[in-house]
Amino acid sequence: MKKINAGIIGGAGYTGGELIRLLINHPSVSVSFIHSRSNADKFVYEIHSDLIGETELKFTNSSFGASRSLGREEADVLFLCVGHGEAKKFLEENKIDDSIKIIDLSQDFRLANNAQLANRIFTYGLPELNKEKITGAQNIANPGCFATAIQLGLLPLAKAGLLAEVHTTGITGSTGAGQSLSNTSHFSWRTNNIQAYKTLTHQHLNEIYQSLNWLQATFPSSPSSAGEGPDVAREGVRFIPWRGDFARGIFISSTINCNWPLEKIKELYTNFYANAPFTFVSEKDISLKPVVNTNKCVIGLEKEGGTLVIHSAIDNLLKGASGQAVQNMNLMFGFDETAGLKLKATAF
Repeated sequence: MKKINAGIIGGAGYTGGELIRLLINHPSVSVSFIHSRSNADKFVYEIHSDLIGETELKFTNSSFGASRSLGREEADVLFLCVGHGEAKKFLEENKIDDSIKIIDLSQDFRLANNAQLANRIFTYGLPELNKEKITGAQNIANPGCFATAIQLGLLPLAKAGLLAEVHTTGITGSTGAGQSLSNTSHFSWRTNNIQAYKTLTHQHLNEIYQSLNWLQATFPSSPSSAGEGPDVAREGVRFIPWRGDFARGIFISSTINCNWPLEKIKELYTNFYANAPFTFVSEKDISLKPVVNTNKCVIGLEKEGGTLVIHSAIDNLLKGASGQAVQNMNLMFGFDETAGLKLKATAF
């Protein structure tokens, strides 16, 4: 069986830890190095305690910079699990062999107008939307967590040309904010508490608009273009995100006006996701726990009169980040799309 070498930049955070867990158990991957500036020479399990007994890998102390060149003998694929703005900076400051595939988990290359850096062109990595292009891609811009959950709820409607005004609310766990502490990430603040934030201005809106416009050309291509012309009040995504009092997962509810009968809508979704091994349309009411710790997205559909509600649930660290990154890697290297991603949910 063909085996590839994977390198990770920024392995100490939540997404880095989840990526390590997936890759060390992947049948076709050997992890060649895990870089962390703040944890050099420490065992990985000293930082990610869930990996004790799973690996003896250490974080590398290899310094990157102008004098450092990363060649194909070290990695076939490089995952960038660094902060927004840091991925672009890393690639500008380091020489990475052109043959090495890159999967970036930041937002640096997700939009078409910034998807190129030097000779590297990044493909937007939402498999349910872009599988054919991902399969032939050299570089992937992994989607955002909220963007993934919202898009998977809306893509079939965009394909059918049914989108106009969309009202969306979504709640996310504390891991979505990363490991750095802030006033709103302490346990004492989060527990028994929720809060709306970035109302109507969340950064993931840009990639959501971009994808919906690819499928439905009449839909605005960006939040700013949704504010143009006579249909300003009737076009676009009005998104209100919420901070939840749990650790991981995202639950989205999107509402649109739709005259199609519910059974026809369900058929639309089932057909759209027929070849999507991780996205499922449920006949029952959905909840968050059955997707936590998995790479799944589960969608629930409800309709009352002319109002359609689309619920979608994912794990923000897996289908919303590291799991989707491995799914993209599988497609890029011709592996089974589900390899290394058959994970058990924490449903009870």
